[in-house]
Amino acid sequence: QVQLVESGGGLVQAGESLRLSCAASIRTFYAMGWFRQAPGKEREFVAAITWSGRSTYPIDSVKGRFTISRDNAKNTVYLQMNSLKPEDTAVYYCASSPKNYGLGDSSSYDYWGQGTQVTVSS
Repeated sequence: QVQLVESGGGLVQAGESLRLSCAASIRTFYAMGWFRQAPGKEREFVAAITWSGRSTYPIDSVKGRFTISRDNAKNTVYLQMNSLKPEDTAVYYCASSPKNYGLGDSSSYDYWGQGTQVTVSS
């Protein structure tokens, strides 16, 4: 069983940056994804990265601002978030998937972290 622990969330002002980290308890060859859920909204897929480093960002609003990366030696995936906006406020979750396809679908993921709160003030 894989345990995922997110960190790096917090309260920032619009335009500032945060880097989220997600550490896995064991080495996996899984793809990793980041999702977010704002109050009153459904969970939203933000970005994913395969074991080999192929990344995808389905949301136009984060393209060019968010970067997903991973350090396989550290069993850690990162989400660098720049130029944060109030609409980025949400709980951010990382998850792991044994697949390299369908990564936009939350049902493709089998392990989830507990989430980390990101709050962006205007």
